[in-house]
Amino acid sequence: MTAGTQPASLAALVDGVVAGDRRVIARALRVVDDLPAEGRRLASLLYPHRKGARLVGITGNPGAGKSTLVDGLIQALRARGSKVAVLAVDPSSPFSGGALLGDRIRMSRHAGDDGVYVRSLATRGALGGLSRAAFDSTRVLDAAGFDVILLETVGVGQDEVDVARLAHTTVVVLVPGLGDDIQAAKAGLLEVADVFVVNKADRDGADEVERALRQMLALASGAAAWVPPILRAVATRAEGIAELVNALDEHRRHATTDAGRERLKLQSQEIFERLLDAALVDVGRRNLGARLQVARAELADHDLDPYALVQALVDDGAGDDGC
Repeated sequence: MTAGTQPASLAALVDGVVAGDRRVIARALRVVDDLPAEGRRLASLLYPHRKGARLVGITGNPGAGKSTLVDGLIQALRARGSKVAVLAVDPSSPFSGGALLGDRIRMSRHAGDDGVYVRSLATRGALGGLSRAAFDSTRVLDAAGFDVILLETVGVGQDEVDVARLAHTTVVVLVPGLGDDIQAAKAGLLEVADVFVVNKADRDGADEVERALRQMLALASGAAAWVPPILRAVATRAEGIAELVNALDEHRRHATTDAGRERLKLQSQEIFERLLDAALVDVGRRNLGARLQVARAELADHDLDPYALVQALVDDGAGDDGC
Protein backbone atom coordinates (compact mmCIF):
# COMPACT_ATOMS: atom_id res chain seq x y z
CA MET A 1 0.00 0.00 0.00
CA THR A 2 1.74 3.14 -1.23
CA ALA A 3 -0.96 5.66 -1.99
CA GLY A 4 -2.74 7.55 0.74
CA THR A 5 -5.96 6.09 2.10
CA GLN A 6 -8.98 8.25 1.29
CA PRO A 7 -11.33 9.40 4.09
CA ALA A 8 -14.12 7.16 2.73
CA SER A 9 -11.72 4.21 2.85
CA LEU A 10 -10.81 5.02 6.43
CA ALA A 11 -14.50 5.15 7.32
CA ALA A 12 -14.98 1.72 5.72
CA LEU A 13 -12.05 0.40 7.73
CA VAL A 14 -13.62 1.73 10.92
CA ASP A 15 -16.93 0.03 10.16
CA GLY A 16 -15.23 -3.28 9.39
CA VAL A 17 -13.00 -3.18 12.44
CA VAL A 18 -15.89 -2.41 14.80
CA ALA A 19 -17.85 -5.26 13.20
CA GLY A 20 -14.95 -7.61 13.93
CA ASP A 21 -14.24 -8.48 10.28
CA ARG A 22 -10.85 -10.20 10.43
CA ARG A 23 -9.88 -9.24 6.89
CA VAL A 24 -10.63 -5.59 7.58
CA ILE A 25 -8.75 -5.79 10.88
CA ALA A 26 -5.73 -7.07 8.93
CA ARG A 27 -6.01 -4.19 6.43
CA ALA A 28 -6.34 -1.65 9.24
CA LEU A 29 -3.24 -3.00 10.95
CA ARG A 30 -1.40 -2.80 7.63
CA VAL A 31 -2.31 0.89 7.31
CA VAL A 32 -1.11 1.52 10.86
CA ASP A 33 2.19 -0.23 10.21
CA ASP A 34 2.93 1.10 6.72
CA LEU A 35 1.46 4.62 6.83
CA PRO A 36 2.05 6.15 10.27
CA ALA A 37 0.22 9.45 9.68
CA GLU A 38 -2.86 7.74 8.26
CA GLY A 39 -2.61 5.11 10.95
CA ARG A 40 -2.93 7.84 13.55
CA ARG A 41 -5.99 9.23 11.75
CA LEU A 42 -7.52 5.77 11.72
CA ALA A 43 -6.77 5.31 15.43
CA SER A 44 -8.47 8.64 16.12
CA LEU A 45 -11.59 7.57 14.22
CA LEU A 46 -11.60 4.33 16.20
CA TYR A 47 -11.17 6.08 19.56
CA PRO A 48 -14.94 6.55 20.18
CA HIS A 49 -15.35 2.80 19.62
CA ARG A 50 -12.86 1.72 22.28
CA LYS A 51 -14.11 -1.11 24.47
CA GLY A 52 -11.57 -1.14 27.29
CA ALA A 53 -9.28 -4.00 26.31
CA ARG A 54 -6.72 -4.97 28.91
CA LEU A 55 -3.15 -4.50 27.63
CA VAL A 56 -0.63 -6.94 29.09
CA GLY A 57 3.05 -6.55 28.21
CA ILE A 58 5.32 -9.60 28.20
CA THR A 59 8.99 -8.67 28.26
CA GLY A 60 12.35 -10.16 29.17
CA ASN A 61 15.61 -11.35 27.71
CA PRO A 62 15.89 -13.43 24.53
CA GLY A 63 15.48 -17.12 25.29
CA ALA A 64 13.34 -16.55 28.37
CA GLY A 65 10.39 -18.40 26.85
CA LYS A 66 8.11 -15.39 26.35
CA SER A 67 6.36 -16.81 23.29
CA THR A 68 5.66 -20.12 25.02
CA LEU A 69 4.30 -18.25 28.02
CA VAL A 70 2.07 -16.15 25.76
CA ASP A 71 0.81 -19.31 24.08
CA GLY A 72 -0.16 -20.69 27.49
CA LEU A 73 -1.86 -17.43 28.43
CA ILE A 74 -3.93 -17.52 25.25
CA GLN A 75 -5.14 -21.01 26.15
CA ALA A 76 -6.01 -20.05 29.72
CA LEU A 77 -7.80 -16.81 28.79
CA ARG A 78 -9.78 -18.49 26.03
CA ALA A 79 -10.86 -21.18 28.49
CA ARG A 80 -12.70 -18.53 30.46
CA GLY A 81 -14.26 -16.92 27.39
CA SER A 82 -11.98 -13.93 26.78
CA LYS A 83 -11.18 -12.89 23.21
CA VAL A 84 -7.41 -12.53 22.93
CA ALA A 85 -5.20 -10.62 20.51
CA VAL A 86 -1.43 -10.84 20.41
CA LEU A 87 0.97 -8.23 19.06
CA ALA A 88 4.31 -10.00 18.80
CA VAL A 89 7.12 -7.61 17.99
CA ASP A 90 9.76 -9.41 15.94
CA PRO A 91 13.16 -8.13 14.80
CA SER A 92 13.06 -6.53 11.37
CA SER A 93 14.40 -8.63 8.54
CA PRO A 94 17.63 -7.08 7.21
CA PHE A 95 16.44 -7.94 3.69
CA SER A 96 12.75 -7.06 3.50
CA GLY A 97 12.38 -4.80 6.54
CA GLY A 98 9.43 -6.91 7.67
CA ALA A 99 8.96 -9.08 10.73
CA LEU A 100 10.47 -12.55 10.83
CA LEU A 101 7.14 -13.96 12.08
CA GLY A 102 8.69 -16.45 14.48
CA ASP A 103 6.06 -15.88 17.15
CA ARG A 104 3.16 -16.47 14.79
CA ILE A 105 4.64 -19.85 13.90
CA ARG A 106 4.88 -20.82 17.57
CA MET A 107 1.23 -19.85 18.18
CA SER A 108 -0.13 -21.57 15.08
CA ARG A 109 -2.28 -24.00 17.11
CA HIS A 110 -4.73 -21.11 17.67
CA ALA A 111 -5.07 -20.37 13.95
CA GLY A 112 -8.55 -21.85 13.71
CA ASP A 113 -9.91 -20.00 16.75
CA ASP A 114 -11.96 -16.91 15.83
CA GLY A 115 -11.46 -15.64 19.37
CA VAL A 116 -7.69 -15.33 18.86
CA TYR A 117 -5.84 -12.91 16.61
CA VAL A 118 -2.05 -12.94 16.33
CA ARG A 119 -0.12 -10.23 14.52
CA SER A 120 3.63 -9.79 14.17
CA LEU A 121 5.06 -6.28 13.95
CA ALA A 122 8.53 -5.42 12.75
CA THR A 123 10.63 -3.16 14.97
CA ARG A 124 11.79 -1.16 11.91
CA GLY A 125 14.58 0.34 13.92
CA ALA A 126 12.47 1.28 16.93
CA LEU A 127 14.26 1.07 20.28
CA GLY A 128 12.72 -0.06 23.54
CA GLY A 129 11.50 -3.48 22.43
CA LEU A 130 8.31 -2.24 20.76
CA SER A 131 7.35 -1.36 17.22
CA ARG A 132 6.49 2.28 16.53
CA ALA A 133 3.06 1.04 15.36
CA ALA A 134 2.31 -0.87 18.55
CA PHE A 135 0.07 1.70 20.25
CA ASP A 136 -2.06 2.44 17.19
CA SER A 137 -2.38 -1.30 16.60
CA THR A 138 -3.82 -1.73 20.09
CA ARG A 139 -6.46 0.88 19.23
CA VAL A 140 -7.52 -1.23 16.26
CA LEU A 141 -7.70 -4.44 18.28
CA ASP A 142 -9.52 -2.76 21.16
CA ALA A 143 -12.19 -1.39 18.82
CA ALA A 144 -12.47 -4.84 17.22
CA GLY A 145 -13.69 -6.22 20.53
CA PHE A 146 -10.75 -8.17 21.93
CA ASP A 147 -10.85 -8.38 25.72
CA VAL A 148 -7.12 -8.86 26.30
CA ILE A 149 -4.23 -7.71 24.12
CA LEU A 150 -0.89 -9.38 24.82
CA LEU A 151 2.13 -7.32 23.78
CA GLU A 152 5.19 -9.51 23.42
CA THR A 153 8.36 -7.48 23.01
CA VAL A 154 11.26 -8.36 20.78
CA GLY A 155 13.61 -9.46 23.57
CA VAL A 156 16.41 -6.93 23.32
CA GLY A 157 17.35 -6.84 26.98
CA GLN A 158 18.31 -3.50 28.48
CA ASP A 159 16.26 -1.26 26.17
CA GLU A 160 13.07 -3.17 26.77
CA VAL A 161 11.21 -0.93 29.17
CA ASP A 162 8.96 0.99 26.75
CA VAL A 163 6.30 -1.68 27.13
CA ALA A 164 5.50 -0.33 30.61
CA ARG A 165 4.52 3.00 29.06
CA LEU A 166 1.83 1.28 27.05
CA ALA A 167 0.66 -1.83 28.92
CA HIS A 168 -1.71 -1.79 31.87
CA THR A 169 0.25 -4.69 33.37
CA THR A 170 3.85 -5.58 32.57
CA VAL A 171 5.11 -9.12 33.08
CA VAL A 172 8.89 -9.56 33.20
CA VAL A 173 10.05 -13.07 32.35
CA LEU A 174 13.39 -14.31 33.69
CA VAL A 175 15.10 -17.69 33.49
CA PRO A 176 17.89 -19.36 35.45
CA GLY A 177 21.37 -19.47 34.02
CA LEU A 178 21.42 -16.20 32.06
CA GLY A 179 22.52 -13.88 34.83
CA ASP A 180 18.99 -12.48 35.03
CA ASP A 181 19.38 -11.13 38.55
CA ILE A 182 22.17 -8.81 37.38
CA GLN A 183 20.52 -8.10 34.03
CA ALA A 184 17.23 -7.11 35.67
CA ALA A 185 18.94 -4.50 37.81
CA LYS A 186 20.91 -3.10 34.86
CA ALA A 187 17.88 -2.96 32.57
CA GLY A 188 15.69 -1.14 35.04
CA LEU A 189 13.18 -3.98 34.78
CA LEU A 190 12.52 -3.78 38.50
CA GLU A 191 10.95 -0.38 37.92
CA VAL A 192 8.64 -1.53 35.14
CA ALA A 193 7.63 -5.00 36.36
CA ASP A 194 4.16 -5.53 37.80
CA VAL A 195 4.62 -9.32 37.85
CA PHE A 196 7.81 -11.38 37.71
CA VAL A 197 7.79 -14.86 36.24
CA VAL A 198 10.77 -17.15 36.72
CA ASN A 199 10.24 -19.39 33.72
CA LYS A 200 11.95 -22.76 33.17
CA ALA A 201 11.80 -23.07 36.95
CA ASP A 202 12.64 -26.76 36.74
CA ARG A 203 16.23 -25.80 35.93
CA ASP A 204 19.03 -25.38 38.42
CA GLY A 205 19.39 -21.81 39.57
CA ALA A 206 15.69 -20.93 39.83
CA ASP A 207 16.02 -20.49 43.61
CA GLU A 208 18.91 -18.06 43.12
CA VAL A 209 16.96 -15.94 40.63
CA GLU A 210 13.97 -15.74 42.94
CA ARG A 211 16.15 -14.95 45.94
CA ALA A 212 17.92 -12.14 44.09
CA LEU A 213 14.60 -10.65 43.00
CA ARG A 214 13.21 -10.73 46.54
CA GLN A 215 16.32 -9.04 47.89
CA MET A 216 16.13 -6.25 45.31
CA LEU A 217 12.40 -5.78 45.82
CA ALA A 218 12.95 -5.52 49.58
CA LEU A 219 15.42 -2.69 48.97
CA ALA A 220 13.25 -0.90 46.41
CA SER A 221 9.66 -1.38 47.52
CA GLY A 222 9.50 0.79 50.66
CA ALA A 223 5.85 1.74 51.12
CA ALA A 224 4.93 0.85 47.54
CA ALA A 225 1.22 0.43 46.87
CA TRP A 226 1.92 -2.60 44.70
CA VAL A 227 4.69 -5.14 45.29
CA PRO A 228 5.24 -7.32 42.21
CA PRO A 229 4.61 -11.00 42.94
CA ILE A 230 7.30 -13.48 41.91
CA LEU A 231 5.85 -16.55 40.23
CA ARG A 232 7.45 -19.73 38.96
CA ALA A 233 6.50 -21.38 35.70
CA VAL A 234 7.44 -24.11 33.29
CA ALA A 235 5.60 -22.76 30.28
CA THR A 236 6.31 -25.78 28.09
CA ARG A 237 4.19 -27.83 30.52
CA ALA A 238 1.65 -25.04 31.20
CA GLU A 239 2.80 -24.97 34.83
CA GLY A 240 2.31 -21.62 36.55
CA ILE A 241 -0.05 -20.24 33.88
CA ALA A 242 -3.11 -20.30 36.16
CA GLU A 243 -1.16 -18.46 38.85
CA LEU A 244 -0.10 -15.86 36.29
CA VAL A 245 -3.70 -15.28 35.19
CA ASN A 246 -4.67 -14.79 38.84
CA ALA A 247 -1.86 -12.27 39.30
CA LEU A 248 -3.03 -10.35 36.23
CA ASP A 249 -6.55 -10.23 37.69
CA GLU A 250 -5.20 -8.98 41.01
CA HIS A 251 -3.20 -6.22 39.33
CA ARG A 252 -6.27 -5.17 37.35
CA ARG A 253 -8.15 -4.77 40.62
CA HIS A 254 -5.25 -2.68 41.92
CA ALA A 255 -5.77 -0.31 38.98
CA THR A 256 -9.07 0.79 40.58
CA THR A 257 -7.26 2.10 43.69
CA ASP A 258 -6.01 5.68 44.02
CA ALA A 259 -2.44 4.58 43.30
CA GLY A 260 -3.56 2.60 40.28
CA ARG A 261 -5.57 5.50 38.87
CA GLU A 262 -2.60 7.83 39.33
CA ARG A 263 -0.40 5.46 37.35
CA LEU A 264 -2.93 5.34 34.52
CA LYS A 265 -3.00 9.15 34.48
CA LEU A 266 0.78 9.33 34.15
CA GLN A 267 0.67 6.63 31.49
CA SER A 268 -1.87 8.62 29.46
CA GLN A 269 0.37 11.69 29.64
CA GLU A 270 3.35 9.65 28.45
CA ILE A 271 1.38 8.23 25.52
CA PHE A 272 0.27 11.76 24.58
CA GLU A 273 3.89 12.92 24.52
CA ARG A 274 4.90 9.98 22.32
CA LEU A 275 2.06 10.67 19.87
CA LEU A 276 2.96 14.35 19.80
CA ASP A 277 6.62 13.58 19.12
CA ALA A 278 5.71 11.25 16.24
CA ALA A 279 3.31 13.74 14.69
CA LEU A 280 5.81 16.61 14.92
CA VAL A 281 8.51 14.50 13.29
CA ASP A 282 6.17 13.72 10.39
CA VAL A 283 5.21 17.39 10.00
CA GLY A 284 8.84 18.49 10.13
CA ARG A 285 9.95 16.00 7.49
CA ARG A 286 7.05 16.93 5.24
CA ASN A 287 7.75 20.67 5.57
CA LEU A 288 11.43 20.21 4.78
CA GLY A 289 10.60 18.34 1.59
CA ALA A 290 13.41 18.39 -0.98
CA ARG A 291 15.74 20.22 1.41
CA LEU A 292 16.01 17.05 3.46
CA GLN A 293 17.17 15.08 0.43
CA VAL A 294 19.70 17.79 -0.42
CA ALA A 295 21.04 17.73 3.14
CA ARG A 296 21.46 13.94 3.01
CA ALA A 297 23.37 14.21 -0.24
CA GLU A 298 25.61 16.97 1.11
CA LEU A 299 26.38 14.92 4.20
CA ALA A 300 27.34 11.92 2.06
CA ASP A 301 29.47 13.94 -0.38
CA HIS A 302 31.24 16.26 2.02
CA ASP A 303 32.84 16.06 5.44
CA LEU A 304 30.13 18.17 7.09
CA ASP A 305 29.20 18.55 10.74
CA PRO A 306 25.91 16.56 11.06
CA TYR A 307 24.90 18.54 14.17
CA ALA A 308 25.22 21.87 12.36
CA LEU A 309 23.41 20.48 9.33
CA VAL A 310 20.47 19.28 11.44
CA GLN A 311 20.31 22.60 13.29
CA ALA A 312 20.28 24.48 9.98
CA LEU A 313 17.35 22.35 8.80
CA VAL A 314 15.48 22.92 12.06
CA ASP A 315 16.07 26.68 11.89
CA ASP A 316 15.00 26.72 8.25
CA GLY A 317 11.83 24.79 9.01
CA ALA A 318 10.99 27.02 11.97
CA GLY A 319 11.43 30.06 9.75
CA ASP A 320 8.77 28.71 7.37
CA ASP A 321 6.23 28.85 10.18
CA GLY A 322 7.20 32.34 11.18
CA CYS A 323 8.75 31.21 14.47
